[in-house]
Amino acid sequence: MSKYNAVISYVDGIRFASKKEMYRYNELKLLVKIGEIRDLKLQIKYPLVVNDVHICDYVADFTYVDCRFEKLVVEDVKGKKIQPYPIKKKLMLACHGIEILET
Repeated sequence: MSKYNAVISYVDGIRFASKKEMYRYNELKLLVKIGEIRDLKLQIKYPLVVNDVHICDYVADFTYVDCRFEKLVVEDVKGKKIQPYPIKKKLMLACHGIEILET
C-alpha cells in the first residue's frame, strides 16, 4: 500500500502508483491498438520554470497523441487532488501551454 491508501499494481513489468492508473494504462494500450492514439509514453517529466527560475517538475502519468486531432494529450490519473498538484497544473498551462487532462 502506498500513501493515500492507493494499492501499488504491476502490469507488463511496469509499476503503477494505483490500480486506477494501471486500469487506465490498459485502456490506453487498447486505444493504441485500434489506432485512436499513438506515441503512448509514461512518466514524462516537464520542468516548470518561471522567469528563468526552476520552480519544480511535473511528472505526467501518460502522454500520447490523439490521432483524431493530431494533438498531444498530457494525462494525470487522479484519486485525490492534493497539494502541490493544483499549482503544478496551473504552472503547466502557464509554462508550456498544456492543459492536463484528469481521469
